[in-house]
Amino acid sequence: MTTLNNSTTINIELWFIPLDIFSLICVILAIIFPFVFLFLIILDKTCHTVFMLLIANSCLAETIFASIRLGAIVFEFHNDLKQLVYQDPFCIFRAYIADGTCAILNYSFLLQSLFRYATVVHPHCLFYQSATFQILLVSITWIFGMAYPLEFMLRDEILYNIDNQICQLPLGRSFSLIYMALCIYVIPILLVIFIYFKLVRYVKHMSKRVTPANTLSRAQRELKMVQRTVILVTILIALGFPYTVFIVISFFTTPTKYHFRIALVFLDVSLVFIFVALFQFNDPLKMSIMKRIKPRRRNIMIAIMA
Repeated sequence: MTTLNNSTTINIELWFIPLDIFSLICVILAIIFPFVFLFLIILDKTCHTVFMLLIANSCLAETIFASIRLGAIVFEFHNDLKQLVYQDPFCIFRAYIADGTCAILNYSFLLQSLFRYATVVHPHCLFYQSATFQILLVSITWIFGMAYPLEFMLRDEILYNIDNQICQLPLGRSFSLIYMALCIYVIPILLVIFIYFKLVRYVKHMSKRVTPANTLSRAQRELKMVQRTVILVTILIALGFPYTVFIVISFFTTPTKYHFRIALVFLDVSLVFIFVALFQFNDPLKMSIMKRIKPRRRNIMIAIMA
């Protein structure tokens, strides 16, 4: 290693650059997809519903989170190309915002599940389904998301990791790491799964009772929507599994040298899969896009025929 202008030059592994480029492509797509969805939700009046408000919240959270990841990857890519190691002034701030918005994104799926649960179990309590109440819940999740990382950030526990070119809370046996994992990952995902199984039991109980056909049909439809949210959460679990494994390993021994690089590339991929699935499961969004594509196709065909 040699020092150069307050930086350190290091030997870079051959697989760093391709991995950086792959992550860069993923986060760019993860910015474009939710931004387009958010734009459509704002413009299309048929999307101005309470549930679509919750979808817009997920889109906004992912756009911000992916943008923060983009900044981190660009910095990492630059350092890898130049074979430099140094901590830029925004490194710790990026880690703080990333941890916060990642939690907000996960809790946004919990809010969607809660809304569906309230629609089925408490259909006559319109306050739970109102925009005012949902905006209140959204605000609480954003406040919590921005507040919980202060516990370890204000104690200067977010450190620059030289090997992985990123600022992160170090892995190891510590209260802050367990606290972060619970807040950002474990609690929202377990609650989504819990709501799903509660709703399954409720719908099964309804089917055994003498229930109006339209009420049962609506409950089954809402259950299907929660099931789709569980699929999104399953994607998070599957692609967040490497990070979880490294956390568990760190409690007993030192994880592999480039653990953050490996874990975060799976996280970047999950951002793309989540919103591809969200689009596939969201009929109003698909209809909104199709309404804009069909007139363009018609105009193109007219122009060709002319």
